Amino acid sequence: MADSREFDVIVFGATGFTGRLVAEYLNEQYGNGDAINWAMAGRSGQKLKAVRDEMGLPAETPLVTANSDDFYSLRSLARRARVVITTVGPYQLYGEELVKACIDAGTDYVDLCGEPLWMREMIEKYELDAMKTGARIVFSCGFDSIPSDLGILLLQDEAKEKFGAALPRVKGRVRKMQGTFSGGTAASLGASMAMIQKDPSLMQHMINPFSLAPGHSGPDQPHGNKPEHDDTLDMWVAPFIMAAINTKTVHRSNALMDHAYGADFVYDEMVITGPGDDGKAAAEAVAGANPFGDEPPQPGEGPSKEEREAGHYDILYVGLGENGERLDVAVTGDKDPGYGSTSKMLAESAICLIDDCQDTPGGIWTTAPAMGQKLIKRLVANAGLTFDVVS
Repeated sequence: MADSREFDVIVFGATGFTGRLVAEYLNEQYGNGDAINWAMAGRSGQKLKAVRDEMGLPAETPLVTANSDDFYSLRSLARRARVVITTVGPYQLYGEELVKACIDAGTDYVDLCGEPLWMREMIEKYELDAMKTGARIVFSCGFDSIPSDLGILLLQDEAKEKFGAALPRVKGRVRKMQGTFSGGTAASLGASMAMIQKDPSLMQHMINPFSLAPGHSGPDQPHGNKPEHDDTLDMWVAPFIMAAINTKTVHRSNALMDHAYGADFVYDEMVITGPGDDGKAAAEAVAGANPFGDEPPQPGEGPSKEEREAGHYDILYVGLGENGERLDVAVTGDKDPGYGSTSKMLAESAICLIDDCQDTPGGIWTTAPAMGQKLIKRLVANAGLTFDVVS
C-alpha cells in the first residue's frame, strides 16, 4: 500500500466498543506496518493508551488524538490517512465534521451508519465536493447494509448471466439471526426520531424508499410493516427493523449504477417466522415486540466475546422475474451481526477501498457500486461471510 500518507488506515473511535473490535481485527488479521499501517484515534491520548494496553496491542501501535466537534483536529487527522474508519455515532450528532474534514483532505471514509436522514443531508451538502477532491465517502459498511447491498449485487450479476437481464423483484428474507443490535443502533434510531420531532417534514424522507437517491424514484414498494404470508416461500414473515435503512441503500446503489437492476426494481426485507398457524403467531409476536429488548445496550456497551462468537445470521435473497424466473442467493455471517461481524466488514471495506478500488472516483457511495465483487471476495476470504447462489 505505497502512498505518501503517514497511515493507510486510522480508526476513529477506537476507545469505543465497536472501535476496539475494529482495532483488534486489524491487529489480528494484518498486524501493523507490514500489510497495512494503521493507527487508533480518539479524543484522549491517555485513554487511547490505556485501551491499547488493555487490549494487549503492541506498544508501538500509533495513537492519534482528535475531537469530533473540532474540525481542525479532524482535518489534521484526515490528512495523515488514506482512509478513516469511524465508529463515532450517532452520526447526525458527531459525524458531519469528520465527513467535511475527509472531503477537504481528499481522504477516503467508511462508517457503519444506519441513519438515512443524516446520510441524505450529507449527500445533498457534500456529494459534489467529494467528487471534486476525490474523497470516496462510503456509508453503511456494517450489518447495515453490506449483506443486502452486496447480496443483491451478486444476485443481479448472476441473473444477467443466466437470464440475460436483471430480475425486477427481489425479496430479502432473514432466515436465522442470533445476536444483539448495537447500542449505537438504538441511539441512532433515537436521534433520528428526535430530528423528526423537531422537523416533522423529515418524516417524508424516512418513509420514502428512494430518499437516498435524490432525483430518482421507482414503483411503489412493499411497506413490510406488518405480518404477512409470503406465497413464494409459503412462509409467514414479520417486519425487520433494519429494512428501513437497507432498502434505501439498495435503491441508492441501483441509482448510482444507472439502474442496473431496472427502473422498475422492487425490494423489501422481512423476517421468516415459519409456516402455518405457528408461523403466523410467531410473526404477530415479532411485530409486537421491542426489537431492542427491554434494556438495549448503551453506546459503548456490547456483548461478551463468547456471545459475539455464538452469534450468526443467514439471509436469503429471492429474485423473481416476470416470466417465472427465479434465482436465490444466501448471505451468512459467522459472528453476531451488530458487533463481531460488523467490525470485520467495516475494516475490510476500508482496506478494499484503498487497496483494490483505485478506479472508483470521488463521491458519496454505497458498497455495491464503490467496491462490488472485490469486497465480496475480501469478506469471504477474511471476514467469515459467505455469498452463495443457491438456486
